[in-house]
Amino acid sequence: MRALSFLLSAALVVLGGCGKPEPPPEPVRSVRTIEVGGESAGLVLEYAGEVRAHTESRLGFRVGGKLVERPVGLGDRVRAGQVLARLDPQDLRLGQDAAQAALAAARANLEQTEADFKRFRELREQGFISSAEMERRETALRSAQAQHRQAMAQAQAQGNQAEYSVLRADVAGVVTAVDSEPGMVVAAGTPVVRLAHDGPREVWFSVPEDKVELVRRLRSDNVPLEVRLWSDRERALQARVEEVAAAADPATRTYLVKANLGRTDLPLGQTASVRIAVPAAARAIKLPLAAVFEQQGRSAVWVYEPATSTVRATPVQVAGAEGNMVLVSGGLQPGQRVVVAGVHTLSPGQKVKLWGADSVPASQRPAAPPTAPASAAAAPAQRASGQ
Repeated sequence: MRALSFLLSAALVVLGGCGKPEPPPEPVRSVRTIEVGGESAGLVLEYAGEVRAHTESRLGFRVGGKLVERPVGLGDRVRAGQVLARLDPQDLRLGQDAAQAALAAARANLEQTEADFKRFRELREQGFISSAEMERRETALRSAQAQHRQAMAQAQAQGNQAEYSVLRADVAGVVTAVDSEPGMVVAAGTPVVRLAHDGPREVWFSVPEDKVELVRRLRSDNVPLEVRLWSDRERALQARVEEVAAAADPATRTYLVKANLGRTDLPLGQTASVRIAVPAAARAIKLPLAAVFEQQGRSAVWVYEPATSTVRATPVQVAGAEGNMVLVSGGLQPGQRVVVAGVHTLSPGQKVKLWGADSVPASQRPAAPPTAPASAAAAPAQRASGQ
C-alpha cells in the first residue's frame, strides 16, 4: 500500500513537471512623446513649376501645301518679320496667274460694254431705239462692272494666297518647339513651330482640387507667391497669380495655375519651386509624420495617460503635410502627450514608460545655463594673455 502511494505521488510530480511554463511578463516599452500646446500652426505648400512665356503661339500656314524649307530650329531666337518656313509656291502661283487672266478678261469686257452703252445712249437720244433696249444695255453695263470687281477681288485673294506660302514671325521671340519637318504636306492651320514671345515670364504649376479655392483667394487678395529657381535656390522671386484653370486636367486631375513673375530675363523652361503659405489654423499643431497612423480608415495618434501609464488611440483630423511634419487641426487638447516614436508596436491599454527627458515634467527640468556672449568670453582670455 505504501508502495502504491509512492508511485502515485511520483506520477503526479512527473505530470506536473511536463506542463508549459508561464510566459514571462512583457517588458514595459519606452516611448518618446511630445506635449500638445495650444498655439496655432500653419503650413507651407510647395509645388514644382516651370518658367514659361506670358504669350506662346503655335504658328502655321494659312494655306496648305508641301513644306520645302524651315530655316529655324529649336531654341533659335528670331526677330519680327523673319522667315520661319516656306511652302512649295508653284500651285499658288498658277492660281495667281489664272486670277490675273480672269481680271484682264473682265476689264476688257467692261471696256467694251461701256463703249456700247455710250453709243446706244446717243441712239436713244436721237430716237432710233426704244427705252426697253436702253434699259437692257444699262443692265449689261452694271453686270460687266460687277464682274470686273469680282475678278479684282479674286486676283487680290489669290495674290495673298501666294504670299501665305512664306511663314514669318509676327513678333520677336524664341522657338520652343518644332512640329513639322521639310517634306511634309501640311494643311492650313497645322502648327509648324511654337514661338514664345519676348516679354514677361510666368511660372506654371498644378495644384490639387482641394487647394484651388486657396489659390483663387490669393489671386483675389493679390497676395504674392514665393518662387525659387532650382538653379538658384538662394534667390527668392515674387509672383502673383493671374489665371487658374476652370477645369481639371483629364489625366492628372489637377488645376493649372499661371503666376506672373514680372521679369523678362529668366530663361524659358527652368524648373522652379512655388511656395504657398497656408494661413494658421486656430489650435492646430504640428506633429512628426511618424506619430500618425491609420486605424479603421481614420488618422489617429497614441495619447499617453499619466494616471495609468498606458496609451490609448485617439482619432485626429489632419489638415495637411509639410515635409516630415503633419498639421493636426482637431482631436487633441492642450497638455496631452502624444507618442512620436514606436507607434506601430503599441496596442490599446498597453503600459509604457516615458523615455529620457520626457519622464521629467517640463516645470521640473533644470534650466540651461545662460551662454555668455562670444565677446565677453573672449575678454578674460585676452586679459590673461596680456598679463
